[in-house]
Amino acid sequence: MPNLIDRARLILTTPKTEWPVIAAEPATIGGLYTGYIMILAAIPAVCLFIKATFFGYGLFGLGAYRMGMTAGIGAMVMRYVLSLIAVFVLALIIDALAPTFSGQKSRVQALKTAGYSYTASWVAGFGLLLPWLGFLIAIVGGIYSIYLLYLGLPNTMKAPPDKAAGYTAVTVVVAIVLSWVITLVSAAILGSALWAGVGLAGAGAVAASHEETGHFDPASPMGKLQAWSKHMEQAGKNMEAAQKNSTPQEAGKAVGEMMGAMFGGGAVAEALAPDRLKAFIPEELNGLARKEVSAQRNAAMGMQVSSASGSYADEAGHNLHLEVTDAGGASGFMALAGWANVESETERDNGFERTRKEDGRMVHEQWNKNGNGGGSGEYSTTLADRFMVKVTGDGQSIDDLKKALGSVNLAGLEALKNEGVKHTN
Repeated sequence: MPNLIDRARLILTTPKTEWPVIAAEPATIGGLYTGYIMILAAIPAVCLFIKATFFGYGLFGLGAYRMGMTAGIGAMVMRYVLSLIAVFVLALIIDALAPTFSGQKSRVQALKTAGYSYTASWVAGFGLLLPWLGFLIAIVGGIYSIYLLYLGLPNTMKAPPDKAAGYTAVTVVVAIVLSWVITLVSAAILGSALWAGVGLAGAGAVAASHEETGHFDPASPMGKLQAWSKHMEQAGKNMEAAQKNSTPQEAGKAVGEMMGAMFGGGAVAEALAPDRLKAFIPEELNGLARKEVSAQRNAAMGMQVSSASGSYADEAGHNLHLEVTDAGGASGFMALAGWANVESETERDNGFERTRKEDGRMVHEQWNKNGNGGGSGEYSTTLADRFMVKVTGDGQSIDDLKKALGSVNLAGLEALKNEGVKHTN
């Protein structure tokens, strides 16, 4: 079986010759998920995380809506899980429809068909990070995925070529319905602004191979992505072995390790306790007294995320808000966001918005002038691929917000980057 990189390349570039190879390969549902589907389907979550938390979504000239770290991680996890479910449900439909189009039922072959057909959409979805071309790229990827499905059905499900078009059409209708269901469920839970322009298919990227035929510089973005997917590969093998030969408790632990590899970059991290994180919310910020402070820690699917925030104000009406977030179990996604090294800059008559790398940290700043010589905005930065610190409020310039953030004990927070971290392999 080709490694993941070769398989994705071959199914996209030479599908007519690759589908017969795929159809003849021995496979299991678990192997298809851990060896291909879960890896490629995870990349859309990274793009969603970058878009929602760093760039935001433009709201018809009213500014950019940008999610907080905790909400962004929740959106990422939910979207990812729903996508995995959608692939499996689509495979069930493909399998059920096989006799109708003179094909042969096979649950494994149906999952091959669904998973490998989605490759084009996952890869093309990476364009969603682009300001306006992304939507067009996603459409092209979706169309090509339909073509891949059409070519694959005669090979995997043994449908006669003259019935492949009808088989494809019915399957595509089901896929569209699934896409809308996921979008509606996501919007109902997290708000429709987040999902504007985002379909079922997410972003894809070249991931690491299962049997290396070469390697990238470990310090390069592709080298780090390659190492990340190797964690995924090993965790997937551990999970399969545990499910076959171990007790339910050990199997559950293996599943937890799999999620740790997926979201934590090969490690399971316990987020800082609320009281620990609250200690980084000072009593005074840029001369303003703290009026309110809060902290919380949430857990889902074995991952923990904690956050603390403080509100500051004075009698003159000046306001600042500080938020400190520990990504904990999702720190691997923060690392991938940093490796992507995406930079952007927008200048307007009444302000600007910039995202860039500064001293190895990803920094986002946004400023809107108010016409009175001052304005309001946001300044945020990441620390050690685990923590995010953000200041929002008003001032004379963005430098006031930057100064306020600089007064936080960033060095002390960064020193805790390894606390609670347990490597899974």
